[in-house]
Amino acid sequence: MADDPTLGEVMRRLEDVRQDLKEDVRELGLRLDSKVSMERYQLEKQARDGAAAAALERIAAIEQSREREAEQQRQDAQKIADRRAADRRLAFTAIIAPVLMLLLTVYLNARGAGA
Repeated sequence: MADDPTLGEVMRRLEDVRQDLKEDVRELGLRLDSKVSMERYQLEKQARDGAAAAALERIAAIEQSREREAEQQRQDAQKIADRRAADRRLAFTAIIAPVLMLLLTVYLNARGAGA
């Protein structure tokens, strides 16, 4: 009988076990409270997916806009180059061609007068 625990010790041990069990249940409750329901998870996932899709659409729209702007700039640069080429042809025909014709006329007159 000397090795048997007294009733007081048994009660203390039972109380310790009860306290440990209470703490374990409380911790388990806290862990369960931090879990998310499947419905909420699905809704949050759909919201994230929708936001990502919207962002991708905005990015695609911005890229298309930049491509259009770049194409417009290329077209404007081509128009400017074409206009410069036309201006050079106009300058040649309006200024240089008459001067050459005048020189040719003078040369032919001088040659014809000398012959």
